[in-house]
Amino acid sequence: MPDFAYFLGTEQFQPQALLDHAVQAEAAGFDVLTVSDHFHPWVDDLSASPFAWSLLGALALRTRRARIATAVTCPLFRYHPGLVAQAAATVDRLSGGRFALGVGSGEGINERPLGWEFPGNKERRARMAEAVPIMRRLLDGEKLDFAGEFYRTRAAKLYSPPLGRVPIWMAAGGEQSAALAGRIADGLIVSVKAPREAREQVIDPFSRAAQKADRPKPTVVAQRWSILARDEDEAWKALAAWRGLRVEGRLDEVDPSVLRARADSMDRREIIGKYAWARTAAELVEVYRPLVEVGADIVSIQVTSVDQEATIRLLGKDVLPALRRVGPPA
Repeated sequence: MPDFAYFLGTEQFQPQALLDHAVQAEAAGFDVLTVSDHFHPWVDDLSASPFAWSLLGALALRTRRARIATAVTCPLFRYHPGLVAQAAATVDRLSGGRFALGVGSGEGINERPLGWEFPGNKERRARMAEAVPIMRRLLDGEKLDFAGEFYRTRAAKLYSPPLGRVPIWMAAGGEQSAALAGRIADGLIVSVKAPREAREQVIDPFSRAAQKADRPKPTVVAQRWSILARDEDEAWKALAAWRGLRVEGRLDEVDPSVLRARADSMDRREIIGKYAWARTAAELVEVYRPLVEVGADIVSIQVTSVDQEATIRLLGKDVLPALRRVGPPA
């Protein structure tokens, strides 16, 4: 039976609200709390963008039981991987050893506004192949001299080390990234729309690469975006902060106002259709059932609604109990 994660979207809510949601989600029975890390949100009108690492420190002190993870942070451009390792170690100490570091190769909307170029997948994978070992070695206590193509360290060491081993989970959406994650990371973060495709194109290549590298059994974190809304008007209102996430060119844009304008020029049904839409708790269970059945170790519920607090209560009362009754994968 997997654990269940509740996603805290920094692109939608201000940090005070996210802290309240986290406490509520932990009380509702979630095992893990995941936090996105953005500089810019997806739209400029109904959105937010707090500094994720400040929020993570507050989460560490406001919660008691649930694990905490980034989903995801990018250690390739605006953050040096050594700085990410330092931040992760600090949150791990503040949380009593409950932290997991989820990393991904980033988006232009977070890096380009601060003057960074945003290269293609090939270079981003090459950067990740250096960044993850740097973070791993620092988190494991090494004093590190490193000279790579993209990053350098000189006698770098964490003098406030983590309390234990901080797992590094890497997001992947294709076979090459999944294989890299299997070789260098402790876990995989995968977005699941079509379970069979996710298994064949991401989860299986990841597992094969991990096995070939003789790594311990890795963690699979499966996530999916959903809307909880009674009708189309409510669904569109619930998507207010996220409507720029699914428009064409989102990976290249720097200005949330441009993505907002593109989204608002589209048929809203087209954008809504890019998300799993549930009208009831029972339908929401069916949205996430395939993530349990695909064999994930952690199922992450990423859901937006017009009343997020009521949705968290509904998740705890009706959705989590039903998902915990789903049988193991065949």
